[in-house]
Amino acid sequence: MLTLRYTILYVEHVPDALDFYERAFGLERGMLHEGGDYGELVTGQTKLAFSSLSLMRQLGKNPAPADAGSPAFEIAFETTEVESAFKRALDAGAVSVQKPRQEPWGQTTSYVADPNGFLVEICSPVQQSAG
Repeated sequence: MLTLRYTILYVEHVPDALDFYERAFGLERGMLHEGGDYGELVTGQTKLAFSSLSLMRQLGKNPAPADAGSPAFEIAFETTEVESAFKRALDAGAVSVQKPRQEPWGQTTSYVADPNGFLVEICSPVQQSAG
């Protein structure tokens, strides 16, 4: 059996990314490597991690820049307080992509772009229908 241990986002400056996610979403820093090219946030069993673009290039990778306007990936944070979490993210420097709105399936969703261009959803739990 495989376990999803972490998701790694490639960013220009890892300490800044960690700082933003701590301020914007209240996440706790798990670690920052002494060289500053890798860090993790505590998000439960699966960590949200960041690696520097320069390190990835040194390892022979060619990461593409993130683009919230044309995303290939999104991070989703679930909360019962979507409006206040959305405002907190904006106050920390996120850019509004979609203001909180009620969806036809009963969920409240909103989207922001982080300073590196990654799309982040802030949403309420999906309401499970009985039956």
